[in-house]
Amino acid sequence: MIKETIGKYRWTICTLLFFATTVNYLDRQVLSLLKPTLEEEFGWSNSDYANIASVFQFTYAISMLFAGRIIDKLGTKRGFAWAIIIWSIGAVLHAIAIPLGEGIATILGWIGIAAVPVSIAGFMLSRAVLGFGESGNFPAAIKATAEYFPKKERSFATGIFNSGANVGAILAPLTVPWIAKHWGWEAAFFIIGAIGFLWLFFWLAFYEKPEKQKRLSAAELAYIHSDTEKSELTASTATQEKVSWFKLLAYKQTWAFTFGKFMTDGVWWFFLFWLPAYLKDQYGMTGTEIMLPLSLLYSMTMFGSIGGGYFPIYFIRKGYQPYDGRMKAMLLIALIPLVVLAAQPLGSISFWMPVILIGIGASAHQAWSANLFTTVSDMFPKKAVASIVGIGGMAGGIGGVIVTKAGGALFDHYKALGHIETGYTIMFAFCAVAYLIAWGVMKSLVPKYKPITDL
Repeated sequence: MIKETIGKYRWTICTLLFFATTVNYLDRQVLSLLKPTLEEEFGWSNSDYANIASVFQFTYAISMLFAGRIIDKLGTKRGFAWAIIIWSIGAVLHAIAIPLGEGIATILGWIGIAAVPVSIAGFMLSRAVLGFGESGNFPAAIKATAEYFPKKERSFATGIFNSGANVGAILAPLTVPWIAKHWGWEAAFFIIGAIGFLWLFFWLAFYEKPEKQKRLSAAELAYIHSDTEKSELTASTATQEKVSWFKLLAYKQTWAFTFGKFMTDGVWWFFLFWLPAYLKDQYGMTGTEIMLPLSLLYSMTMFGSIGGGYFPIYFIRKGYQPYDGRMKAMLLIALIPLVVLAAQPLGSISFWMPVILIGIGASAHQAWSANLFTTVSDMFPKKAVASIVGIGGMAGGIGGVIVTKAGGALFDHYKALGHIETGYTIMFAFCAVAYLIAWGVMKSLVPKYKPITDL
């Protein structure tokens, strides 16, 4: 009844964040779905593909550090708008990767540097632009959530908008192979990349800071600030000094979030960037054949994202502080990916067995991620949220680079030996245990809820 009287405009904002994240994951997944087509056309090895994919991750990682700062400086509305403009341009650039590569090769030739193969150079540049733009999505979305939701609702709201990643991952295999089959791989990059410009119109029309939002009732604004510390609320209405990275790095809370991202982001990258290759290498599935299994797998992750975001509320209602309830939920969530250990042994029965088991593990990742993001707004004032998310995002991106490069090297090594399945077994084992390792380190760094009050 209370929710009916206070208004629901904050959920309109959550819907905008959901669609932005959907577009974000649509754009980044096109390459992995077209990997079999592109490697056949251009003669890529697994290591070549890993190098191209890791350029996105490395650029994303470094940019995340600055993206949070830029979002804090520009504000959520302008910062998010620029982010989606840049990443949509980067997504479309993939369609002209070959002409781009030829230009890069020419420039490198002029200055006497050995040229990278044209196809690899063009896709690397496109991935770099995409990674730079996409780095703004989560710092801006988490900041918007901190602005529009009370702490008790933030993990649920984060779970909802973060489920856009799953929807994007579902829609990509349902659309990209079909578009590529009928109109060519260039059209797949162009059409999917252009969608972001549609979202931009609605963002500019409907988003404004809560204090300036005319569509927001006074009752809902008061509800949003209902569990905000008075010192933080006062600071949010005053001119805020910039908090230095070095000051933020002095807190164990920063390192807890950063390590959690470093250990687990690479797992999700692996599930996004390598599962189409896995279905081809293990079961000979390509093109439209992968549409149904990948769509089912990523559909499963929606339950983890939304359910995982809601899960801590059970403990919070029992009297736990938000952070402590979240950590209890995250421990239980960290146990779920252990089922991925059975993916390879049971894969001989049917390809559906690893698809379902990996789907469970990926679902657990989304549940984990929704809560991990929210630990930042639990412990830090709003003015530092985007910067902390940026620091953690950089660490997560670096972890992703390591996982991607390791995967490419392992798969090429064991493929040469005629046992590529061994490479996947090793990678799945890491994916299974990464969350428990991350939780253990996070808990040791911040055993109990301790908000930062001296920034």
